[in-house]
Amino acid sequence: MKRRNFLGSIALGGSLLSNKEDKIQNPDSLQQSKDPAKNLFFEADMVVAGGGLGGCAAALAALRNGLSVILTEETDWLGGQLSQQGVPPDEHQWIETHGATQLYRDFRTVIRQYYINHYPLTDEARNRKHLNPGDGAVSRLCHEPRVAVAVLNDMFMPYISSGKLTLLIEHKAISADVDGNKVRSLEVVNVKTKTRSKLSAPYFVDATELGDLLPITGTEFVTGTESKSETNELHAPEKGNPENNQAFTVCFAIDYRPGENHVIEKPVEYAFWKDFIPKMTKPWSGKLLDLSYSNPKTLEPKQLGFHPAGIKTGDMLNLWNYRRIISKDNFKPGTYAGDITIVNWPQNDYFLGNLIGASQKDFEKHVNRAKQLSLSLLYWLQTEAPRPDGGKGWPEIRLRKDIMGTEDGLAKYPYVRESRRIKALFTIKEEHVGAENRAIAVANGAPGSKDKASNFHDSVGVGYYHIDLHPSSAGDNYIDFASLPFQIPLGALLPVRMENLLPANKNIGTTHITNGCYRLHPVEWSIGEAVGLLVKFAGEKGVAPRVVREREELLIGFQGFLKGEGVELGW
Repeated sequence: MKRRNFLGSIALGGSLLSNKEDKIQNPDSLQQSKDPAKNLFFEADMVVAGGGLGGCAAALAALRNGLSVILTEETDWLGGQLSQQGVPPDEHQWIETHGATQLYRDFRTVIRQYYINHYPLTDEARNRKHLNPGDGAVSRLCHEPRVAVAVLNDMFMPYISSGKLTLLIEHKAISADVDGNKVRSLEVVNVKTKTRSKLSAPYFVDATELGDLLPITGTEFVTGTESKSETNELHAPEKGNPENNQAFTVCFAIDYRPGENHVIEKPVEYAFWKDFIPKMTKPWSGKLLDLSYSNPKTLEPKQLGFHPAGIKTGDMLNLWNYRRIISKDNFKPGTYAGDITIVNWPQNDYFLGNLIGASQKDFEKHVNRAKQLSLSLLYWLQTEAPRPDGGKGWPEIRLRKDIMGTEDGLAKYPYVRESRRIKALFTIKEEHVGAENRAIAVANGAPGSKDKASNFHDSVGVGYYHIDLHPSSAGDNYIDFASLPFQIPLGALLPVRMENLLPANKNIGTTHITNGCYRLHPVEWSIGEAVGLLVKFAGEKGVAPRVVREREELLIGFQGFLKGEGVELGW
């Protein structure tokens, strides 16, 4: 068997069932199908579309409780925003001890252990209780995307080996068979071979980055901004706009090689991006490719620092240190010539078009333009960024293609901040979690304390992040303000009509505003884990997931089950 076919058969896993039209004898034969129109057939207890953190958490929760799972992923890497999108985890300040599921914290522990087991750390770094390989400012655990992929693959391997998990990497959902309020099957296509497969299960989970299953299953959803009259949110606009979505970003990794020259070829669109000044309702600070930007909280111009040696840049944030994933000082001398950092900055946010609902042609157009923006930022850093010595440019900066695992050195998939969102039985609004709006709501008679987020009787998890909305495709500047440590209500995970389709990413029942604090790594994981456990519980009780919320005794039982699985329900 050729190596590529062998790896493909491992990815497909063990729980393979016969094609209704053509019996399959072994996994390798699946990769050799010559007829793209001929469907292969798979069946399991649960189908999860999307191998991001929510999808992985949903799958792991179901698998460890004895269910069989089919997990699809459009790229060849599991991990979503943490890996294929190249974004180190954005987390709250209590993450080391509480405020996330036990499984998520275990995942973080194994990532640290991976460095301890395999990397030449200094004695000090090896013995540090909370090792942060990159010592990046954005997270207490800044690490390489590939390490997250390796750890997730290891976590899934026993289930692949036992036949409980069928892992279909490089597969994308393209259609669905729906009967009334239930999904009967999904059709997915291998994005390389064009082989199609039919996936059948009692339950389906949409953990895709853009909520791809919602339109193809006819599940009701919303996009963009809601108006103030719709949600009564303090920061909502007077007029809603379903086309107004947050910027997305194509991230990349760079390192610093003193004395070397690694200037890339001038990007095709460099002239455009070099002089580009964003047009926003509340003005941007000037040119996008500059070391100033709009302060997210005040929208006043704010100066940033940059020095690839990681040294202090006065009172300004040194962007190099912000998402640094390897700090050479944590490793034995000679291991790294310089640090490695991820570029996911205000300067490469792309807001000239939407990915949600875009045709394949427009999707590719906007992603390619976003790539040109990122490459233009890199070229600007190498040739024109101001240096402390009065010079211009840092030619010593090198694009690390291997970090992202791509030929062009850019992330495998754009970092998506906003998705289609289900019309849910319950929608989380700013009055529930926003600090200022919450105080107003309580003053007007809402139950609870103004200093605490709403207490949801149907909580299935917790999370925290400030409400952080990046500039949008319709010209909104940052919307960034305080939130309160919050719960995840079960009602926000239940579509208004569909009975066996559940969301497990940024597609839950939030508004455009509250999406800003429910979209980060540990919250996405918590949502996915709750969904995987809900499928197990509802299936065991023989009821639809919504019935678990409707019946008090079932809800109490489910919440007890969650607690037993290491899920926190309150702060």
